[in-house]
Amino acid sequence: MKSSNKVTYAQTLKSSETEDWLDYHVIRPFCFLCAKVFARFGVHPNTVTIWSMIIGAASAFFFVHGSFHYEGTAGLIANIIAILLLMAADILDCTDGQLARMTGQKSRMGRILDGIAGYAWFFPIYLALVIRFYLHHEWEFSWLGIEDTPQNAIIATIVVLCLGTFSGAVGLAGQQRLADYYIQAHLFFLKGEKGSELDNSQRQREIYKQMPKDAPLVERLFQKSYITYTLKQEQVTPQFQHMLEVMRQQYGQLDNVPAPVREEFRRQSLPLMTWNGLLTFNFRSFWLFLFCLLDVPVLNFVWEIFAMWLLMKYVNHRHETFCRRITQQIKSS
Repeated sequence: MKSSNKVTYAQTLKSSETEDWLDYHVIRPFCFLCAKVFARFGVHPNTVTIWSMIIGAASAFFFVHGSFHYEGTAGLIANIIAILLLMAADILDCTDGQLARMTGQKSRMGRILDGIAGYAWFFPIYLALVIRFYLHHEWEFSWLGIEDTPQNAIIATIVVLCLGTFSGAVGLAGQQRLADYYIQAHLFFLKGEKGSELDNSQRQREIYKQMPKDAPLVERLFQKSYITYTLKQEQVTPQFQHMLEVMRQQYGQLDNVPAPVREEFRRQSLPLMTWNGLLTFNFRSFWLFLFCLLDVPVLNFVWEIFAMWLLMKYVNHRHETFCRRITQQIKSS
């Protein structure tokens, strides 16, 4: 294990190019201090990740409460506690990676846990928001001209449950999965294989097949879910996958890609990192917090399904476009 005393803040980051302003200047420096404390007490990064999952999920117990309009000061306080717990979960989720790089304790399981941490938070939170709507929906019914009867409340809650399921399973999951993939792709062409965690489903299947029969069931399940995770990343990035395949054919392996080609990818990818960052926690959680404090949390589902989906499609389109262009340049060279 590395000595944490000799590791600088910059060395615990994946890259300053993939961090947004708030993360780089505020959150990550604080997480660096947290990582130093955890390193001193010998806390493993995976333990920190599990803590973040538990704390993030626990915020759902407070998000289920209406805010000031419905439950007065007590409701407002409950929502503020929920926000603080989710922020604490995000801090721990950032800390685990910096701790792993600080101590040299990076692992495949750590990468898998880090990838699913956000889902462990938002599944119970979104369920809590559906329950919250069932309990407090007077504003929405008033806007839509719906009579507030028990039968209408049940029907509307079923509709909101469908919205929440789609928002979480397709919106949140798909958007964060793509954002993570583009970060790793940028890091790969910036730093090479050792500086990135750019995984592929074929390699993950091989790892799964090579796992010993007596491997813990939990580890096998995590690896199985990670195969699906990487496969879905590949399915929405066909031009990027084609570019990688052309590079392998042209240069033998990806680590042999010439520096000018790498720099061209980085030059095209770098402006997208700002937009890509909006698909991650900070921007997304701002809207969740705002809608909950305003007592209209169902609007978070609508925002995620439509506005965040349009943002994801924009990032995806631009990334696929420049990958197609780079592929054509390689073929013509």
